[in-house]
Amino acid sequence: MNGTQWILFILIIQVIHFLGTWKLYVKAGRKAWEAAIPIYNAIVLMQLINRPKWWVVLLFIPIINLLMFPVVWVETIRSFGKNKLWDTWLVILTLGFYIYYINYAEDVNYIEDRSLKPKTGLGEWVSSIVFAVVAATLVHTYFIQPYVIPTGSLERTLRVGDFLFVSKFHFGARTPMTAIAAPMVHDTIPLIKKRSYLNKPQIPYFRLPGFETPKKNDIVVFSWPADTVKQFFVKDKGVKKPIDKKSNYVKRCVGTPGDSLAVIDGFVHVNGKKLKLSDRAKVMNNYTIYSQKGVSSRLLAEVGADDYSRKYIPASITQNQLNLLRQNGFQVGVEGDNKPVIFTDEKGLSPEVIRQLRLSLKEETPRQRIANMTDDMVAELKKNQNIDSIVMEVIPKGTAGYNVFPQNPYYKWNVDNFGPIYIPEEGATVEINTRTIPFYKKIIRDYEHNEVKVTGNKVFINGKEASSYTFKQDYYWMMGDNRDHSEDSRAWGYVAEDHIVGKPVFIWMSFDNFDEGISNWKFRWDRIFTTVGGSGEPRSYFKYFILLLIGWFVFDFFRKRKKSKA
Repeated sequence: MNGTQWILFILIIQVIHFLGTWKLYVKAGRKAWEAAIPIYNAIVLMQLINRPKWWVVLLFIPIINLLMFPVVWVETIRSFGKNKLWDTWLVILTLGFYIYYINYAEDVNYIEDRSLKPKTGLGEWVSSIVFAVVAATLVHTYFIQPYVIPTGSLERTLRVGDFLFVSKFHFGARTPMTAIAAPMVHDTIPLIKKRSYLNKPQIPYFRLPGFETPKKNDIVVFSWPADTVKQFFVKDKGVKKPIDKKSNYVKRCVGTPGDSLAVIDGFVHVNGKKLKLSDRAKVMNNYTIYSQKGVSSRLLAEVGADDYSRKYIPASITQNQLNLLRQNGFQVGVEGDNKPVIFTDEKGLSPEVIRQLRLSLKEETPRQRIANMTDDMVAELKKNQNIDSIVMEVIPKGTAGYNVFPQNPYYKWNVDNFGPIYIPEEGATVEINTRTIPFYKKIIRDYEHNEVKVTGNKVFINGKEASSYTFKQDYYWMMGDNRDHSEDSRAWGYVAEDHIVGKPVFIWMSFDNFDEGISNWKFRWDRIFTTVGGSGEPRSYFKYFILLLIGWFVFDFFRKRKKSKA
């Protein structure tokens, strides 16, 4: 729905309200016309039901209003003596149209000074829960949203199992675009695994004023542009989602509107210069480590390397052992002379597994291994005299990669050698032809809602041949710090301004082994209560929080003790 359609929709709602309540307004001593004036009628209604006028604001906030409408319906009928439980259910189940019946068919009296206190314990519970949900939804939607890091695309800057608070007000809160949705959940209702929203109607995009815009080096949460996933980690038919119900991703902003960006031998260059990253950025790349004496897993584990494989050679293996290994997700194969080998990730085979399966084996220490490491890890590993050399893995320029933007055979790019590309800026005009349309087709068609067709060497936009296009909003380029293990803008392209959600500001909890089940979670004490931004090594404020909490309990104890003696 566009702006005009929404104005018409709101006017229709006002007409429905007027027709269903004007007699009640009169019985309450007001004028009939007062039920017909938008906004003013809501202010008058709050007076009639003895509720604060600021409730009117809540009636116009998307999602919040879905919670408030039933409350106002119930309060309205109770103001005219309809206090029975079945009255409450009837007005809710009829979406407020029960008020029409009261307005025209019943002779009711207005109760001016009715008690606002719930008459039962259950009523008090319901009232408290409703307004707790309203307050939480307001904070969640417009101020701060909790978020958990599910994948390793920003390792080691942000880690799997980090629980974040994401600020909506830094960049300005994006008002909900999906008008009808369940509060406090994203695209899926937990437990029942059903969609939490209706695709229509849609509210036009609007963003509240913020005090900054995404800058290079900012870590940003945004709606994944390419999202058609019904449920993560479950194979299913793709779905088309509204922008604000697309899955939330978190990456680092490396390109802003108007920039020219390229990736050269694995390093990002912006406007011809190598991008200088924040000192808190812990970028990871794949490296090949060489040593004539062998590269042991112990050495890699000591520096904290990731994503390397381990190979075990058992003395022998039974069919039962083989089956149990495979059931636990380990790869078992054979090499020369039909000797069995076991392959694992960097975690290897635990002593418990070896003991339970009664395995007799040794781990191979190859002379060459590939591992994912930060610069600090590489520097630490180079200190070991047994290491001969460490070389960063780079796909050569001119070698076409898999699923690399703009997914066009003319551009033989890969994740290590990419571009240059132009990052669109609102109001900027670019040339449109068969060479440039692969970059901008998705923008023009999906984000800015035009019809695009390519016929031969001609490009048509909305049925007219086009040689240029002017962008209607800003775009950004997002990449993960875990360069070789991140699906980011190098795969799906630009991130539109209307997809920006917020800025991570605080890690309030962090668990290691997060994806191995809650029984294996281990606190990362050094990351709890740390800030995401800033410079220097992150500093935990958890101990100060605990001291403050203890101080409050001590103060509260003596305050109550003093009060009881008074």
